Amino acid sequence: MALIKGDKVDLHTHTTASDGIHAPTVVVQMAKAAGLGAVAITDHDTVAGVSEAVAEGERIGITVVPGVELSTVADQNDIHLLAYYTNNEDVQWQDRLAQLGNTRERRNELIVQKLQSMGISITMDELIAVALNRQKENASSDSKFSIGRPHIAELLISKGIVESMNEAFERFLASGAAAYVEVPRVHPLEAIQWIREAGGVCVIAHPGLYKNDALVEDIIRGGAHGIEVFHSDHSMEEEEKYSLFAKRYKLIETGGSDFHGMRSGQSYHGAIGSKNVAYSVIEQLQMEKDR
Repeated sequence: MALIKGDKVDLHTHTTASDGIHAPTVVVQMAKAAGLGAVAITDHDTVAGVSEAVAEGERIGITVVPGVELSTVADQNDIHLLAYYTNNEDVQWQDRLAQLGNTRERRNELIVQKLQSMGISITMDELIAVALNRQKENASSDSKFSIGRPHIAELLISKGIVESMNEAFERFLASGAAAYVEVPRVHPLEAIQWIREAGGVCVIAHPGLYKNDALVEDIIRGGAHGIEVFHSDHSMEEEEKYSLFAKRYKLIETGGSDFHGMRSGQSYHGAIGSKNVAYSVIEQLQMEKDR
């Protein structure tokens, strides 16, 4: 489907293939209902939901941009990189994504162990049940899923340990919080090379969350093609600042909601389409890929 001038696109969403609430098909349907001309599927460290989403997009008439959000670490800072238009049939790329996925699984186990050591009654079986229940409620039968910190937060809410997603992250799950676990991850500059070798385009996700602009600039100089200027957790001042970064370094200015869905009645990041960019950004990503 060709994009129409004036269409808006959301270049950052998550599905049940990682820590989102809705199946890939449902996210695409929601994007269409929100009036978007295109939506990117960018699950954490997996492209398992992309094929399903692309097929649904073709069926209902909305462009689906294939993507993935890679988890990296630099100077003890969790840094996320968005990769678009990678060759997902490439065996080396598949192996590298599997490596990242295995790291996520190990982190879940360590977080649960840390919570248990604090006297909180929580098990991996309960956590898996949360993810499976979400899959049954929202996903097609063949959808794959992985577990992330939002699932742990949801379980803590259900047990009455915390009252909200924000409280769960602030008290237990965010960097520096009581149950946070740092695991060995790939460095952003190495991950950029992975993305390039897979034929993709690399964008620095939500730079405002890192509170370290010197590091952001190091990653830009390391070969990023774009920067996520517009994000649900960015202030207007941050959007203006990173737009200037993009112009200074000649980067593609992207944006997206970071949609995960509603958990316990609370939106995690933003509603689908709440942050968007013009259709021309997709054209810029495609042009960069074809260079």
